[in-house]
Amino acid sequence: MYLAAEAGAQIGGDLYEAVSTRYGVRMIVGDVRGKGLPAVRSAAAVLGAFREAVHYESDLVEVMNHCSAALQRDCAVPTAFSQEEEADIGEDFVTALAAQVVHGSVIQVVNCGHPPPLVLRQGKIEALHPASPRPPLGLEDLMNGPTAGPDSYAFTPGDRLLLYTDGVVEARNMDNEFFPLHEAMEAAPACTPPEFLEWLHQVLIRHTRGQLTDDVAVLVIDLFRDGTESKAAENAITSGPRPSR
Repeated sequence: MYLAAEAGAQIGGDLYEAVSTRYGVRMIVGDVRGKGLPAVRSAAAVLGAFREAVHYESDLVEVMNHCSAALQRDCAVPTAFSQEEEADIGEDFVTALAAQVVHGSVIQVVNCGHPPPLVLRQGKIEALHPASPRPPLGLEDLMNGPTAGPDSYAFTPGDRLLLYTDGVVEARNMDNEFFPLHEAMEAAPACTPPEFLEWLHQVLIRHTRGQLTDDVAVLVIDLFRDGTESKAAENAITSGPRPSR
């Protein structure tokens, strides 16, 4: 579902995808630095690499390495953008998070400078913070030493996993208060993933009074009581600003 923000906002670069593979359900959310066409181009490069690599790379870290390499290649290609846009391309990076549901009992996560995913379990929220933080895609030169493998977390029947971009938690109300995502999830009614996404969108709109100033991407996956992942992982809600004129 795509929902436009208020008039006058600029195009952003949020990205998301969910793919069923032989390794399990694999998902990504990300947020490109900057606005406009360079951000859209960078998002497309990362998504394209992810959609290909998830099917033949068994290691989720290697999947993200492919995404980073694609971003770096894209940034090195000459474009017809303006000088201001070209400067943005030269400094591109993407905060991104890849997650994988393994055997219906474990979540593996590779977090590259992105807000941590949330798990709703028995009415309480747990933030899945990385054990070894990684820099955003495109800034790997900031790393010291070898990279660790994916972080693993329990994912039990009845759990709900939420991946999101910072446009959600940084949305402000008229009193300049951030949107309380943790509290909102704990207060959500019992519902299906698509119903939850629609409910979350309405709560977010009420909080901001419709004044979304940044892209919002949210992806949710439930683990059914029989241990299977919900196909609603592919139902995502995006609130993307329409281009300025």
